[in-house]
Amino acid sequence: MDKVSIKDIDLSSKKVLVRVDFNVPLDEKQNITDDTRIKAALPTIKYLLKKKCSVILISHLGRPKSKFIPEMSLKPVAKRLSKYLEGNHPVFMAPDCRGTEVEKMATNMRPRSILLLENLRFHPEEKNNDENFAKELASLADFFVQDAFGTVHRAHASTASVPKFLPNACGFLLAKEIEYLGKTLEKPGRPFLAILGGAKVSGKIEVIENLLKKVDTLIIGGAMAYTFLKAEGIKVGSSKVEEDKIDLAKDILKRANEKNVTFLLPCDHVIAENIDGTSEAKVTDTDIPDGWIGVDIGPVTLNRYAGVIKSAKTIVWNGPMGIFEVDKFSGGTLKIAQLLAEATNNGAVTIIGGGDSVAAVAKAKLTNKMSHISTGGGASLEFLEGKQLPGIVALKDK
Repeated sequence: MDKVSIKDIDLSSKKVLVRVDFNVPLDEKQNITDDTRIKAALPTIKYLLKKKCSVILISHLGRPKSKFIPEMSLKPVAKRLSKYLEGNHPVFMAPDCRGTEVEKMATNMRPRSILLLENLRFHPEEKNNDENFAKELASLADFFVQDAFGTVHRAHASTASVPKFLPNACGFLLAKEIEYLGKTLEKPGRPFLAILGGAKVSGKIEVIENLLKKVDTLIIGGAMAYTFLKAEGIKVGSSKVEEDKIDLAKDILKRANEKNVTFLLPCDHVIAENIDGTSEAKVTDTDIPDGWIGVDIGPVTLNRYAGVIKSAKTIVWNGPMGIFEVDKFSGGTLKIAQLLAEATNNGAVTIIGGGDSVAAVAKAKLTNKMSHISTGGGASLEFLEGKQLPGIVALKDK
């Protein structure tokens, strides 16, 4: 998968429509509580401004269900973006993302100015992938840049259809995601290790099945591990188990064995009588007693996983090892983050995908110590499942 990037073409003085992911969290007073996604879009925006482009930004925010909801306006984003550009480039806020007023604002843009259109999802045509809506958006500019990795797994008008009507390329953020999640996974340095955690086997079935064809070792942690352990006949106490997935877990274990993939499950556990952190926590070996719940991986497991991490050349991590939101149960997850940071420092390629893993790395203050932190939870999961993502498929190949 090799797509044209904005670095491959001359965009000087063009009017460029850029799909960004400004779906940022807001509090009840419409203050932005985390602007990571705005910062992630800055390299592409600044590059285009340097090329004397007029930049039209489009994004969604939240789930307004195709209605105009003032609390889901992108106005707070315009203010924050202006701050990051230090007032050197005016950021104009459009009243909508379509219509005569928007067309007029786009027509009158000067080079090195920015127009942020209002929330795309105020219109049902966005989610319905309406081609006429896509044409309206495309008519505002000379060129389209896709830089919203968090949305490329959705076949929406601004991701799948706008590229049909304009010459196009990917921005720096999307190019980096394709580089790591695409090329690295196609030709990984070996040994290739995947670490999967989280609550449910059902949410990761396709990821596991795709990775079984690629990895040398698969490490499992989090609540999903207990379904696999029960499938092996190990006592898991009151830990979370998907009873209807036990046969599937047995099948996955069998296939891993047939493909000579080392499949590692926890061999000891941190356990507690409840998951809110108010009860005693202790370490137990393989079997978990009745009435107790597995809440994190134990020290023996951690030591075992550490050895595999140290020898790996490519590592993909998606999902925590336990209930890391509770400090008492976060040790295993935070230690995995630390081990990955050390592996990166020793030359391994480390790719972190999925909201909880990214949050865990941030909690450990190691965000800058990884090779790549994916900006799209759902999109990165679908990449790991081996799926074709509509917003990437639509872009021009090199």
